[in-house]
Amino acid sequence: MEPTEVKLLILDVDGVLTDGRISSAGDAESERRFHVRDGCAIKLWKRSGGRVAILSAREGRDVARRAAELGIDWVKLGVAYKLAGYDAILASAGCADAAVAYVGDDLPDLGPMSRCGWAVAVADAAPEVKRSAHYVTRREGGCGAVAEVIEFILRKQKRWLPELLREI
Repeated sequence: MEPTEVKLLILDVDGVLTDGRISSAGDAESERRFHVRDGCAIKLWKRSGGRVAILSAREGRDVARRAAELGIDWVKLGVAYKLAGYDAILASAGCADAAVAYVGDDLPDLGPMSRCGWAVAVADAAPEVKRSAHYVTRREGGCGAVAEVIEFILRKQKRWLPELLREI
């Protein structure tokens, strides 16, 4: 299956936009590290007309802050049942399953991955998640996997053009 119809990219956070490791800051606020290439690619995806959502079971000001920096369209944090969060994003976006790419790494991601048009697992995802994916990245979560996905989609859609790379 090819991602030719994808218009909305829904991303898990821990293990996808980050390497999945969480360190405690001592005040119950998590501290995550995001890869700069993923941020650049998300801006490129948005410049090309794509929309982006974040769907995470965990909450965190760091995620909300990063999402705001990148102009993420929808941010759903603290969603224990991801399929419900997925449905809420699609309803808000007015988008059908076929136009969605979902990137995940762990068992809670299986629900949205089973419904979306193009399911993606990062290289270090759980085996069950990899088996459910249409595409498995070469890069691990937090190491530019999202950038890899965005470039792959844009190339398949024949929208990977030098004009997109200007003014990132």
